[in-house]
Amino acid sequence: MIQLMLVDDHHLVRNGFRLILESQKDIAVLADVESGEMALDFLTRNQGPDLILTDVKMEEMDGISLIAHIKEKYPQTKILALSMLNDIQTVYDVLNAGGDGYLVKDSSADEVLFGIRQIANGEKYLSVSLGISCVENYRQYIANTSDKGYILAKYDISERELAVLELISEGYTNAEIADRIFLSKRTVEGHRQRLIEKTHTRNTAGLVRFGFHHMLLH
Repeated sequence: MIQLMLVDDHHLVRNGFRLILESQKDIAVLADVESGEMALDFLTRNQGPDLILTDVKMEEMDGISLIAHIKEKYPQTKILALSMLNDIQTVYDVLNAGGDGYLVKDSSADEVLFGIRQIANGEKYLSVSLGISCVENYRQYIANTSDKGYILAKYDISERELAVLELISEGYTNAEIADRIFLSKRTVEGHRQRLIEKTHTRNTAGLVRFGFHHMLLH
């Protein structure tokens, strides 16, 4: 039996999902609450559910913050996010916070039940429509960024600057990089600063993120 809690600030939405879930022999709804704060309060006073189905956009504490709080205190609890938002950034934010899956609210009842069972069994789940969108976005991303030469030319990054970037990402200091590629420390510092300027990043951490994001680093 999957023990589940609903978190949504819309009463009608909670009632609708409760009707669907309670019609299933393998799912029991322990509670339905209207806010993240109420969900956390329930968890402190009761035995936790196996899975929490939560809205993403709520007043005061949003679903992403709730997910992060729950995963910090109750890491074994599975969480499935639910939202009207059908965009990749929100999905990324949910998963990055520790969410185990993401459903859009226009999913069919069968898909909601399938997603819940998948997550309860230790799997991850994304709405089918989101999965297709993710694949298409990734295909476009690869088409635009997989050519290292294209990225180097676009940002006017020289092979020497790329070598410096690779060593920066490995944690070497300017002095250590200078020794490894036979340059002066000042020259390495200049390469680092020019890389930051060319890539429009703010600091070394941002520069390294840029390198990995554009597949210049592996």
